[in-house]
Amino acid sequence: MKKHTLALGLIAAMGFSTTALAGGAAQSIHVYKSPTCGCCGDWIDHLEENGFEVTATNSNDMGKIKAEAGLIPGLGSCHTAFVDGYVIEGHVPADDIKRLLAEAPKATGLSVPGMPAGSPGMEMGDRKDHYKVILFNEQGQTRIFNQHN
Repeated sequence: MKKHTLALGLIAAMGFSTTALAGGAAQSIHVYKSPTCGCCGDWIDHLEENGFEVTATNSNDMGKIKAEAGLIPGLGSCHTAFVDGYVIEGHVPADDIKRLLAEAPKATGLSVPGMPAGSPGMEMGDRKDHYKVILFNEQGQTRIFNQHN
């Protein structure tokens, strides 16, 4: 009888936890950035405004962090983040990160290569460059995850 009660209690607790998380608990993301980069701070603000709990670490060796993250050539930007086992490189919009987490594809992560004007953290008045959010994997394969104008 005690085992049955314990099992029901665990199921109820797990169900409650899942519901609580789905209901809007903040997703933790760890951002590595150069200590002198202002746009990285603006991107962090964008994430926080969209419900992410951000831990930021300044680094003077971003190349090493990008290499350890498995970032492939051509996808680099100024900051690198880690969320729920995925790599997020550059000015990826929070909604695209949320979609990645919801869909949970087999991939290394997302990247917005370079620093396109109008992307989160790179706002420049009315200027908004067209840019792509790239999904990439360990084999170096890429595909367009989303596009923004």
